[in-house]
Amino acid sequence: MATPTEDLRDIAPTREVVLDLHRRMVRIRRFEESAGKLVESGDMPGFLHLYVGQEAVAAGVMSALRDDDQITSTHRGHGHAIAKGAEFRPMFAELYGKTTGYCKGRGGSMHIVDMSRGMLGANAIVGGGIPIAVGAAFASYYRGEDTVAVPFFGDGATNIGAFHESANMAAVWDLPMVLVCENNGYAEFTPQSKHMKLENIADRAASYGMPGVIVDGMDALAVRAVALEAVERARNGGGPTLIEAKTYRYFDHQGIKGMRIQYRDPAEVEAWQSRDAIRLIETVGVVEGLATAEDFAQIWAETEAEITDAIEFARNSPDPDPADMLADVYTV
Repeated sequence: MATPTEDLRDIAPTREVVLDLHRRMVRIRRFEESAGKLVESGDMPGFLHLYVGQEAVAAGVMSALRDDDQITSTHRGHGHAIAKGAEFRPMFAELYGKTTGYCKGRGGSMHIVDMSRGMLGANAIVGGGIPIAVGAAFASYYRGEDTVAVPFFGDGATNIGAFHESANMAAVWDLPMVLVCENNGYAEFTPQSKHMKLENIADRAASYGMPGVIVDGMDALAVRAVALEAVERARNGGGPTLIEAKTYRYFDHQGIKGMRIQYRDPAEVEAWQSRDAIRLIETVGVVEGLATAEDFAQIWAETEAEITDAIEFARNSPDPDPADMLADVYTV
């Protein structure tokens, strides 16, 4: 059986850790809310899968990684990129389809890449990033390096073949990986109970011969504690760990308004929102005497100013030139 760790915390969280986690989560929250409103208003093209509500998972895991550790992401990948250190200007520019974006405006929301920060790419294919992370972990092992690869994926992705093959290979070769399942309870619009018999996805880890850990995905300090242990194990040759973070997305599968059908009980959404990860860490910081309300307010204000600057930068950035259509295209 997987090990439940819902109440796990850093033994003694420091001021630095609390403020770092808070800043990562606030940056994700404000980016996503701003981008979602821009799309809904028609100012920004395309559509977005927003990460609002799940911020504690990305923040907690990234805080346990080094800059040279590598991650793969999902269609709901903005939060992972930002928590890993991606900057607002090229993020917004990419969503606007501008040449100053991370992928020169060619990738869009579901394909953010920043190799300099170990962000090997978001992936529109469900579970598509998991085997890529296996490749990165094998490369680290083969070269005798000590970097760790971390694929993020949802509950629905654990039903596809790529997940099972990747998990088995990672375990057999003791690859330096931490597999992070962000279980927000829904595979698009389908509740977990309708697409699997298991209550805890982490129970699947036993069939591959790796540890499985369940953590409260609304508690960044708990996620960080679990991730630190799993990353250390992987870095020291102990092999992979499967972490299941129980979390929740506040908005629908896509966008802010999302579907015009009711597939979630409003009381369920409200109950999860009452356990908001950002409010939780602000409470912990103040109660433990590690930070003040003013400290947190400053982070919100600094983030807001950076958001405003980045949106203006993106809007004023140049559109791609049609003459460059085949640039960076390697097969035609």
